[in-house]
Amino acid sequence: MSKLNKDILFLIIEELQNNSKYLFSCLMVNRIWCETVIPILWRNPWRYSINYKKISLYFIITSYLFDDIKELLTKRGILILGQSLAFDYLSFCKNINIKVIDDIISIGSSLEYNRFLLQEEIYSSLVKKFPEIKYLNICGTYEIVYLPEAKVRLESLCELTCDTLIDSRYFYRLAHICQQIQRIIIINKNLKANQGTIKLIEFQKNLKYFKWVDEIEVEDGIYYWDVLEDPYTEIFNILKKHANTLNHFDINLRYEYNDYYLDFYDIYNEYNYTFLQYALLELHNLKILEIDSPIFLNDDDFNKKLEMVAYRNLEILEIDFIDIYQINCMVKNSLCLRELRINDFHWNDDNFYNDSLNFIRTICKNCLLIEYLTIPAFPSLEEHFIEFEKLLKKCQKLRSLNFKEIYYEAEKELEFGDNLLNVLIREASANLREIRITYGIKFSLKTLETFLEKWKGRPAVSLYFDNTYFYRKDNSFKKLFDKYKIEKVIKYINV
Repeated sequence: MSKLNKDILFLIIEELQNNSKYLFSCLMVNRIWCETVIPILWRNPWRYSINYKKISLYFIITSYLFDDIKELLTKRGILILGQSLAFDYLSFCKNINIKVIDDIISIGSSLEYNRFLLQEEIYSSLVKKFPEIKYLNICGTYEIVYLPEAKVRLESLCELTCDTLIDSRYFYRLAHICQQIQRIIIINKNLKANQGTIKLIEFQKNLKYFKWVDEIEVEDGIYYWDVLEDPYTEIFNILKKHANTLNHFDINLRYEYNDYYLDFYDIYNEYNYTFLQYALLELHNLKILEIDSPIFLNDDDFNKKLEMVAYRNLEILEIDFIDIYQINCMVKNSLCLRELRINDFHWNDDNFYNDSLNFIRTICKNCLLIEYLTIPAFPSLEEHFIEFEKLLKKCQKLRSLNFKEIYYEAEKELEFGDNLLNVLIREASANLREIRITYGIKFSLKTLETFLEKWKGRPAVSLYFDNTYFYRKDNSFKKLFDKYKIEKVIKYINV
């Protein structure tokens, strides 16, 4: 391994860039491996600050300061260590993370003014050293964009992470410098709109990825909606203008369902979250959609418009909570869909029979590439099982099947389980590796044994049961599972 061709070695190590443990181990093999790892490691060294000794990062960064600056800082009692470097580390770096760097700077001195001086010199040094800055994390307050060299260095910025507590003027400056940002990640800590972030998004010409994460904090005893001033609507309206380029949309909103609510939709009596629903109607080119928000309001206007939308490029759809009818509308034209991950389904009691049946038919007809599927536990009826069997026949790439309990028929849990396993053993593709079973489905010992016996010859399957108590109370199930784990029919089981 230590004598691998350099190009091959580089490709292998590049695959490890998200695994810091292995990446740092590679540094110790020999000089060739070390020379290969360093450029990869220093593309974004701040992401490894936990693994790196922070003091090592600090000394490397400060070693790039001019000698007269080092001498001046030393006289002020700031820790500076004169040392030669084995590599020109910063020449590989195109990423600035303000938060991490400011944390590292605190090593130099505990005095606030001294840290300010270090910030001035270190950021000036970094901006001069980098020929271009591709990635910038400005979850802090230091105004690096006002340095003389910033305009030239930041013109090629392709990814920005920021929070909404930063002064709007900071973003106005960025908006004029950087108009080719492809990925924007916003950590929202503000109860009202930050006009600077709105302008920054508006000015972009090739925005492909947008992520919004609420981290709003309110004082104890203060009701969240009483102080919220709408940080959302303007930004989500601006995002509609990027519908032609935006392909990854990741939204995590703060919301609270209180115990007194009789219906999940009652949350709209406190705050109107429809800004998200109506933004989605415009974003027709999405490939990845991830949403953690209140359930979409189920009204005729929105549903009629949703029926007309076609997400033809959608590959991954992950939503915390959604009505079955609405999710059916969203995926009915998604021929490229590979993953459908739903944490919980909502349904209308009067329409559940048809909605659940239509959902199965929609997946069967349109989503032939599906690999991960979340499906509501449907009624224990012949028509539903016939359609589910057709789904399994058509969706031969299916690797993971996750049943969610939204429909419960008392005294029919075992009957449903028997029918389900019979269909799976007849029609499930050889690619199926994982089955997740909700509370409303149970299996008898005999049915499980028959299923596992017939599963022999296929790749081992992982089984996840929500109702683990049902299987733990009878030791016969444990013996059965242990037997088939030994025979490598079962890869993993959570009971």
